[in-house]
Amino acid sequence: MHSDLKITPSYRGKVRDVYDLGDTLLLCATDRISAFDVVFEENVPGKGEILTRISTKWFRHFSHFKNHLLETDVNLFPEPFRGRKEFSSRSVLVKKAKRIDYECVVRGYLSGSAFKEYKSTGQVAFVDYPKGMLESQKFETPIFTPARKNDIGHDENISEETMKKEVGEELFSKLKETSLRLFSEAHDLMKKQGIILCDTKFEFGIESGEPILIDEILTPDSSRYWDESSYKLGTTPASFDKQILRNWLESTSWDKNPPPPALSPSLISELKAKYLLLEEKINLCLSQK
Repeated sequence: MHSDLKITPSYRGKVRDVYDLGDTLLLCATDRISAFDVVFEENVPGKGEILTRISTKWFRHFSHFKNHLLETDVNLFPEPFRGRKEFSSRSVLVKKAKRIDYECVVRGYLSGSAFKEYKSTGQVAFVDYPKGMLESQKFETPIFTPARKNDIGHDENISEETMKKEVGEELFSKLKETSLRLFSEAHDLMKKQGIILCDTKFEFGIESGEPILIDEILTPDSSRYWDESSYKLGTTPASFDKQILRNWLESTSWDKNPPPPALSPSLISELKAKYLLLEEKINLCLSQK
């Protein structure tokens, strides 16, 4: 649940523990799981290792766009982390970057919070959409729906215009274009394995004056992946991601504020099995590119 080397992490996120090493950071993906910005008491054994492996695969696949990765081999980490098995397979050494405090969300299909917003207002991310769209309907082209990151409380959905005013037109255009391009390539690759990439979020930082990809990329924690064989308009397709947990939570009376309800062993097992199956599909997808 917590990485502990008798060194207090410089920052403890919902899932990752961050160690500031001066010019670099060591990111350790724990087995904690969160939903609706709340961290649960239970963990998903091995989850941090799965997320790290998936992220690393995608970062390396998209090496044409700069990212923060420096080293993934624990035996090459600086002291006192070098060779420590508790950090192996779940930690990466990365460049330090100034985080851009926005989530660059790309949606290919009308689902989740976007579908709720559409049903309520007829809009998605403050943009009007045609009447009569169904749950899980594919957009004509993927859409960019940014959110402002908040360290406390829930992240805040904003319009493209708001983000553009706050970060500047040049940076906004670069982040939007990159996010849409990465999503589209990943979507097309995963379709070959019978998996639909419904939506995802990218995070960026500034390093040497240029934006680079940071945090995680295209994991089942940051993305919504569907089984194409169960895809049907007007329904929620079977997923390979944290949506399994969100769907269960939506069926309870929980108000999405701490403390969260306890997670059953069967739900934890289902989550882990789906994460592992998705990792297998991603490995096949990227090995056959």
